Amino acid sequence: MRLAYIPSPARSSWHFGPLPVRAQALCVIAGILLAVWLAGRRYRAIGGRRGVVLDVAAWAVPAGLIGAAAGVVLVDGRRFFDGNPGLWHTVRAWDTAIGFPGAVALGAAGAWLGCRRIHGPRGERVRLGPVAGAAAPAIAFGAAVVSLGNWLAQRSYGEPSSLWWAVRISPEHRLPGYENYATFQPVFMYQALWDVATGITVIWAARRFSLPGPRVFALYAALFALGGFWLEWLRIGQATLVLGIRTTELGDAVVFALGVGYLIRTRRMRGVDLLPAPKSALERDSSSNVTSV
Repeated sequence: MRLAYIPSPARSSWHFGPLPVRAQALCVIAGILLAVWLAGRRYRAIGGRRGVVLDVAAWAVPAGLIGAAAGVVLVDGRRFFDGNPGLWHTVRAWDTAIGFPGAVALGAAGAWLGCRRIHGPRGERVRLGPVAGAAAPAIAFGAAVVSLGNWLAQRSYGEPSSLWWAVRISPEHRLPGYENYATFQPVFMYQALWDVATGITVIWAARRFSLPGPRVFALYAALFALGGFWLEWLRIGQATLVLGIRTTELGDAVVFALGVGYLIRTRRMRGVDLLPAPKSALERDSSSNVTSV
């Protein structure tokens, strides 16, 4: 009998009357809140206006969740619709796919749209580049928190393992064909560690090489996709195939190619983002008086 392994929690959901509360969903909420808070701090550190990141997140977060839900359908669509287990499972399982390339792509599109819709005190539009640069490592750290939700839900694990850091999976959560195994590779933990390492690397590279916001986000996207592609080789379970390749692997390959391609194309772009501080009321009055004279 093995003595060293990572135990799984006995419960992953609670009911408050008719309302179910899932621990994995709480991790998603915590990850989003952490990412928005940290991105806001980083944005203000380069001279950005308070509240801008929160306004942009109001567009980016829902768009990212839509992309994550689409990822669930692509990855597990056959399991959802064969035998008609219910479309509601797709809706409530969106939190299993946070980090899927569709979530990043649609989240970025939502951020772009939000920046076009939001205006500063002088009517100027918010620049996407500085927001993206501030958000890139924040998203990575938030994703690490989200990954821990897979441990609470006993999902996202790999082949059976006898390593001391293997995770014990309850019989009801073991995939078909693995019922006789108790401990597995903790892919969710590898994902969380990769996300933290990605966030630290992005912050270091941005300072070391004076990367502007768009390049910071491209670096994050490339590292995220590289880790996702590697971890898909470890994760077990059924997935939809396109040209013999898992849709998740194909998405990661596309994101990686786009990120690296952008970094190469903009290799001469240098200079950290520094936003001009908004004028005070006294400065605005002085400017108007000079203009009127």
